[in-house]
Parts: sequence; C-alpha cells; structure tokens
Amino acid sequence: MRSLDEIFAEKFKKRNLEFNKKELATSALNYPAVKTFIAEHSEISQTVLTASLSNLYKFVQQKEHPDKIIAGYEPVLSFNKDLNLIEIRYTPTQNKRSKDSILSAKQRIELIDLPERLKDIDLNEIDQSPERKHVLNELAEFINDFSKNKQAKGLYLAGDFGVGKTYMLAGLANLIAKNGYKVAFLHVPSFIASLSRHIKSNSLQEELEHLSSVPVLIFDDIGAETLSDWSRDDVLGVIFQKRMDNVLPTFFSSNISMDALEEHFAETKSGIDELKAKRLMQRVSFLSKEVIVSGPNRRGIL
Repeated sequence: MRSLDEIFAEKFKKRNLEFNKKELATSALNYPAVKTFIAEHSEISQTVLTASLSNLYKFVQQKEHPDKIIAGYEPVLSFNKDLNLIEIRYTPTQNKRSKDSILSAKQRIELIDLPERLKDIDLNEIDQSPERKHVLNELAEFINDFSKNKQAKGLYLAGDFGVGKTYMLAGLANLIAKNGYKVAFLHVPSFIASLSRHIKSNSLQEELEHLSSVPVLIFDDIGAETLSDWSRDDVLGVIFQKRMDNVLPTFFSSNISMDALEEHFAETKSGIDELKAKRLMQRVSFLSKEVIVSGPNRRGIL
C-alpha cells in the first residue's frame, strides 16, 4: 500500500508546475516556517538547499493555499539525510486529530438499547448543581482510582426519575472511552426483554461472556425490568458473578435503593425467593457503592 506522502507527491507532480529559481529562492527561503526548519538543521548545506528549492516552494504554496486533496493533513518539512534532500511529509492537522480521537472514543462505547446521543455528553460540562456535586465528586474519585487501578469499585446511583443518573454515567463512559478503554452501557429492561432474540440467534452465551469481561460495564435503570428465575439467576447472576470474580468496574443506575432492589430480585414470575435475591445483592454490593442522587426532574433540560 502506498503512503500518503507518495499519493500526495504524485498528485502534485501531475500539475507540471514550472519553477523560476529566483522566485523559489526569494519566496521559499524567506518563509518563516522554512527559515525555522533550516535554523534547526545546521547540517543542511547550500547544495542541499539548492536541490530542495522546488520542494520548499511546494511546501510554501501548500501552507498558504491548502489543496482539497490534502484536506485534514498539513505539510511538514523533513530532511532525508540519505538523499541529501529536504522533503515534504504530510501529518494530520490538529483538527483532524481531535475529530479522529473523538470518533475512536465513540467506537469504544457500546450502547445497548440506549440512544446514540449519550456519546456526546461531556462529564466536564455537566451542570454542577448542589444536588449533583457529591455525585460528580464520586465519579471524579473513580476516574482517579481507575487511572491507577483497573479494578476500582463502581457506583450504584439511586434516585428519582429524571435527576440525571443516566446522563452523568454517560459522561463517565465517554471519559473512560477517551482514555482508551472499552465500555458497555446497557438499558436493563430492554436487554432483559430482548433475551429471546439472543436465544434464537444462538448468541446469548457470547453476549454474556462479552458483558462479563468488558473493562467497564454500566447497567442503566436496573430494577425496572420484569424478571424470571432464569433471567435473574442465569443472566444477571452470571454477569455479576464473573465481574465480581475478576473485580471489574461495574456501575448501576436505578430509581430504587439497593434495599428495594433486593426485594425486586426476590420476586419473579414464579414466586418469591429471598435467598437468591440476597446472594445477587451481595454481588451488586461488592461491585458498587450506593450513592443517592436527588434534585428536580431535569428530563428534557439536561
């Protein structure tokens, strides 16, 4: 595969540019970026400069009049000691690097039954209302811990509908992804309701393994799902157990407290089983710290 430099060089060569040596010397050698480059490379001789005039002129032209064929890239000068020639290389612009970084981060976040707009939330831009300050401090503390220990304990955000639990966890997910780690963010009620689809496609085991091993996992709106013994014990229970065994950061958002979640786990379509619910909650408590989120319903104004 040809390099970008080769492709760009070929396109410019096809223009059959005519160069006047006096014009080259005047416009190219006095151009600030060229003068700086030459000053930084004392080993460049007059012979090299003369041989490189056409490249220096092209560099100046491309800096002053960027061509569409190099959109997203900018020319930089490079001294090829083997050829004794100053060459033009092409490097991504800061704007392109920023856009590529954002795109890469978004690709590291897997949203399961949640809207794509959550990938645009910046944790640093979230409104720091008095009700949220302690929650944002907890998230900041996790980020700090996670930078040193990839087995840092997650959080269980409990609070009323619309106080911003999902919003803040989305900001957390995006920051983690920007730092180079994969995150899975799933809406629990929708995920549980779609399990039959995974069964039909024989993909359930693969999905459970994936969710059990992803570096950071976020369960959104847990406690609002309708459970069977199987979905509680063989789906959620399996994921919780494996993440606990490997001490992997796991987060939860819920409209109910941990105590209420245990009651929810106890009651399934087939009856009540308090023992299994207690065992499940032991895993949730191991994986996360409960943090209460208060405040007004901000849905639609976040």
